[in-house]
Amino acid sequence: MTYDPATANPLYGNPLNTREDVEKGLRDLFNPLLPYFSEGGARVRLDGGAAHFDRAAADLEGFARPLWGLTPLAAGGAEFDHWELYRRGLANGTDPEHPEYWGQVNSTDQRMVELAAIGFTLRLLPHLVWEPLPQKAKDNLAAYLKHARTFDYADNNWKFFRILVDLGLEECGVEFDRSLTEKYLEELDGFYLGDGWYRDGNVRRVDHYIPFAMHFYGLIYAKLARNDDKRAAAYRERAGLFAKDIRHWFDEDGGTLAFGRSLTYRFACGGFWGALAFADLEALPWGEIKGQFMRHLRWWSHQPIANRDGVLSVGYGYPNLIMSENYNSAGSPYWALKAFLPLALPADHPFWTAEETPAVTPSEPVPLKHPGMVMQHTAGNVVALSSGQQNWQMRWGAEKYAKFVYSSRYGFSVESDERAYNAGAFDGMLGLSDDGRHYRVRESNEVAQIAGDTLFAVWKPWSDVSVETWLIPQGDWHVRVHRITTPRALHGTEGGFAIGRADLNADKLSEGNGRAVARSQSDISAIVDLGGQREARVLKALPNTNLIVAKTLVPQLRGDIPAGTTVLITAALALPAGAAAEASLDKVPEAPDLGVLEALIREEGVEVSAIQVAERF
Repeated sequence: MTYDPATANPLYGNPLNTREDVEKGLRDLFNPLLPYFSEGGARVRLDGGAAHFDRAAADLEGFARPLWGLTPLAAGGAEFDHWELYRRGLANGTDPEHPEYWGQVNSTDQRMVELAAIGFTLRLLPHLVWEPLPQKAKDNLAAYLKHARTFDYADNNWKFFRILVDLGLEECGVEFDRSLTEKYLEELDGFYLGDGWYRDGNVRRVDHYIPFAMHFYGLIYAKLARNDDKRAAAYRERAGLFAKDIRHWFDEDGGTLAFGRSLTYRFACGGFWGALAFADLEALPWGEIKGQFMRHLRWWSHQPIANRDGVLSVGYGYPNLIMSENYNSAGSPYWALKAFLPLALPADHPFWTAEETPAVTPSEPVPLKHPGMVMQHTAGNVVALSSGQQNWQMRWGAEKYAKFVYSSRYGFSVESDERAYNAGAFDGMLGLSDDGRHYRVRESNEVAQIAGDTLFAVWKPWSDVSVETWLIPQGDWHVRVHRITTPRALHGTEGGFAIGRADLNADKLSEGNGRAVARSQSDISAIVDLGGQREARVLKALPNTNLIVAKTLVPQLRGDIPAGTTVLITAALALPAGAAAEASLDKVPEAPDLGVLEALIREEGVEVSAIQVAERF
């Protein structure tokens, strides 16, 4: 059997226009998992790869994550043939005497994450997963959940996992310490930044965990909680504010901003739109919410995201372990099924009956203070100029959080060799080297400010080297200004957007005079040195570094940076190929006046609330 990356995607060929299409999509995603359930039903092992947690927890992940989609499916009245399998798995996984026992939680543990889906299922489907169990199995399941919830959860979105378990225990009539529930609800409120935005816990990190975790769980709570009307109202109000901003992370074709960690969860990013529907919250017109939701699923239906057996791979646009996190096991991608929450709603719900309307794509830049971004809607794409966020503990954290620019159509690249400076992609980044082999990029900020649609940051690649960076949107282009102060000579490489590379050298490359342009059959990417100091080239990046396509071209500017102070000014653009792109290519912006930029930040700049200033040295 040959591997066809299109037909291997279980969503491929599904028009995803109706509720019936979405239901079929869910079933098609789940069915490839059935051969991998263990005999006792408690474990799902999909391959031999490892995450930082133990194998039993990884097998529980494979068992539990599909419930995020299967539970709404049944709650909406649809038939599902395998609830007996799940009941058997719940009974055996929580039985200490059974060989498929999941293992006891004795500290902060990955099992806490997966038990949230079980709590959610108990809350919505007690008649299917609780009531049919024999008493011993009920006792074991209740004891397992109650024991796990007594330990400290990670100080971030994990706190919602105890809340979801508690919703299930309450529905099943199991007594538990409710003071722990209230404690975490109060602490979760402490993560709220304002204007609908949260940070994800004790690190000032703002990424897709805000829509597909903080708001997703908050809206579930708002719909399902009893006797907490005040907090439910707050969650709904915050989500309503947030919807008006987060819609600018989605492009007109349904792609979403590739940014941050955990992107292997893929269409979980659309879970926020489904959660609005689940909570009956018309934060935007129903047609717009439905359009965002459906387009997002359709976008993913065209990506080669599954292995040849139809099991979702670790990766983003294709199977790719390089970009993964150390907590990604083979079952991790099934958090994507959170997107299917609206299946809990009846067919006559206004979400399902509404006619889709197009995405809102303003022609002017959209500043978003809390994540420290300025959004640009261009053809088939959304671009985010980014202040950058600290995230050292993530694999390739600098690439995932600290680039100057991110995109829905072109994704971003992670470097595959930190000792190969000359082969670095550096798309949306400035790589600096003092030995021609190793390199430094922005990892964190000393200062991060926004003034209107201009971003400013100060960052230090070494303790004795300082870089001031301004980012300015300019139509289809954006401009970057870097003022570098260094006591020794350096070399710099700055990249534009990475676009897909054709086989057999069918692409057209243009290099020279401080300008590099890559043209493929589908896209154009360009970078221009507005100061005229650097050489231009188009790099054929190392394979499997970009998140969306496996082989890419990256226009770059390269040059020496002498000791002292140097100013670099760069313009970059990427667009779908065609006459409009060629016309934009000829409209290179002029270099901005550095004095004007300095005055703007001095007079109007405000701190970006998502940014945690680093104390690295």
